[in-house]
Parts: sequence; C-alpha cells; structure tokens
Amino acid sequence: MKLIQFAKTTLAATIMAATSLTIMSSAMAEVDVNQLIKQAEKAAYYAGEDGRSDARMMIVDSQGRKQLRQFTILRKDVEDNGDQKMMVFFSRPTDVKDTVFRVEKHADTNVDDDRWLYLPALDLVKRISAGDKRTSFVGSHFFYEDVSGRAVSQDDFSLVEENAERYVLKAVPKDPGSVEFAYYVVEIDKATSLPVLINFYKSDDTNYRRVESVEVSDVQGFPTVLRSKVSDLTNGGYTLMEFRGSEYNIGLPDDVFTERSLRSPPVKWIK
Repeated sequence: MKLIQFAKTTLAATIMAATSLTIMSSAMAEVDVNQLIKQAEKAAYYAGEDGRSDARMMIVDSQGRKQLRQFTILRKDVEDNGDQKMMVFFSRPTDVKDTVFRVEKHADTNVDDDRWLYLPALDLVKRISAGDKRTSFVGSHFFYEDVSGRAVSQDDFSLVEENAERYVLKAVPKDPGSVEFAYYVVEIDKATSLPVLINFYKSDDTNYRRVESVEVSDVQGFPTVLRSKVSDLTNGGYTLMEFRGSEYNIGLPDDVFTERSLRSPPVKWIK
C-alpha cells in the first residue's frame, strides 16, 4: 500500500514539475528579447534628452593598493537608442587633471563609434581605435566601452531564465574577433529595466570579469545607477565608481561636445 502511495506521490510531483516547466517555457517564449534589450539600453544610457553627473572612481589592484579618479560626465542624445555625444572631464588627481574623453556614438552598425582622449601634458588629442575600446579606461578596471556603452546591435541575445525580479540573457558577439570574451550573461531588473549584473566568460566558460550595479536610485523619475563596480575575477582587483549630483534634461548645447571643448572645457557645465 505504501509503495502504491509513493508511486502516486512521485507521479503527481513529476506532472507538477513538467507542468511548471511548460508554463515557464511558454512565458519565456512570449518575451520580446529585442524589445527587452532596447529598453535596457535606453534605461542605462539614454535617460532624458541629456544628462550631467559628477563621478569618483576608486581603483583597487590585486595587492589592495588604491588610486582615485574624479571627473564630470556630460551626455547628449541625438536619438534614443541611437547616436549620442559624451564628454568626460577629469579634475583629480593631478596626473589626470584636465584630461578629457570625448565620444561620438553611432547607431549605424557599420560605423565604429568615435572616441578621443585629450592628454594635456602633451597637448595631444589621441584617437582611440576600435581595437582599443575594450582596454582600461584611465587605469581602471572599466573599459572605454563600459563608459560610453556597448551597442546592443553588436551581440545576439537569447533569454535563458526569468524569475520574479529579473530577466537573464546570454549575449554572443557577432564579431568574436573584435572582443576578448566568448559570451556574457546579463541580468536585467524588471522594475527598472536596468542591467544590474553582467558576467563575462571565456570560450572555456571561465567567468573572468563582472560588472554590477551596487546602488540604484530614482533621479527626476529616471532609475539611475549611483554606484557601480567592475571586478577582475582572475587577478582580484576591482574599481568602484560613485555618481553624485546626477541631473537630466538640463539643456546642454551642441557646442559643448565639439573638439574645441577638449582644450577649453565648458566651465559653466562642469563646475
């Protein structure tokens, strides 16, 4: 009798598990992945028509030694999920003071984003090639591409999991030779549409790099990352970035984002 009861219980559990899996698969099939990643890109990089924020980086190497970077970010959208302009003006410490990072982001997948770095000690404007976009941003664990944003059109996305709070997607680069990773897994918060955790993997499935949103808050109605962290999971170093005084829709003029601002920063907007 006990054996029959056990068999019935096991069968019922199996049926319930299969039913739950079917319902979950059906729900995941209804998710528009393309729309989902566009919403995430807009939330992360295109809040408002333009924006300003003061930022501070703390860079910690594998031996625990620390460096600080302080700068102001100005950003203006030409079109949501499309072309965009960005300027980053460094103020501290002395060795990076007056360094400027300039970006012109292009929606056209056949055109690389334009990135420049102004080095005041040499009075030199250095163009950052497409091949260097995934290299260290001023000595930190952030890459140039992390700061200006990787276009979602560069990767193929698939939904691998969905829970009550997040969507979990796997992204595979369309041009594997242009990046150091084989794929990455991104978790998107359902409440804010922000990507809150990204893990990068090598071809042997080694998780070697992590980007995470540590603190998120509402600013003028826009979910905004106030603290983010990039970790080198191989060597143990990390960089923590904090944002202060974030503002949106402040009416930044186009001439702020020209080459002239590299040598003559728009003081009105960065003080």
